[in-house]
Amino acid sequence: MSGFEDDRLSQMIRDYIEFDSSSSHSSSPKSLSSVDDHQSSLTTLQEILGSVTLDEAEILGKIFGCRRDLEPSKLRKWIVMKLGMEDHYEASLCTTSWVTKTPSNKQCPSGYEYIEVMMKKGVRLIVDIDFRSQFKLARPTPQYEDMLNSVPKIFVGTEMKLEKVITLMCSAGKKSLRERELHIPPWRKASYLHSKWLSKDCKKISFSDLSVSDD
Repeated sequence: MSGFEDDRLSQMIRDYIEFDSSSSHSSSPKSLSSVDDHQSSLTTLQEILGSVTLDEAEILGKIFGCRRDLEPSKLRKWIVMKLGMEDHYEASLCTTSWVTKTPSNKQCPSGYEYIEVMMKKGVRLIVDIDFRSQFKLARPTPQYEDMLNSVPKIFVGTEMKLEKVITLMCSAGKKSLRERELHIPPWRKASYLHSKWLSKDCKKISFSDLSVSDD
């Protein structure tokens, strides 16, 4: 990304934090500035996702057309075994876990499963076969639908790319929920989404530890 795009993303992070602490609602029609902001966010998201490294393209090529007859949990195991046993990558099935608080202030354990591939030179790639659905919202605005439709169903990328996507989508999601006058649920906040893929409490299972019977 260019320096301008980095500055833009940094500004969006600041706007996101300020927005998170604001409870005011505006009923005024969309301004030209709002339309420009949406188009800028959409363009930035598309550029981030469209910038595919050689490592990312390599893994995408390996899992393209993977078995669609398997349920998600078994498909993730199948991909890890294929990448490890057939293609000789350092692939693992990762399960993150964390504790969140419900509106009633009760603690609730949460978890998520994705695939990790360690490439040469220590490049860590995150693979998620159901990525787009993690950002779905109730009654989304047309602007948010534009953003969501730009998110791929299968994500392959670095932690840095993932963080940028989360920031952009959470910012757009908050605007959508605010416009619809809906409550922002905890699982739609950036901190929760970060925990799914970037939690330090992560259990890894390598392809050699998976059972062939799970295929």
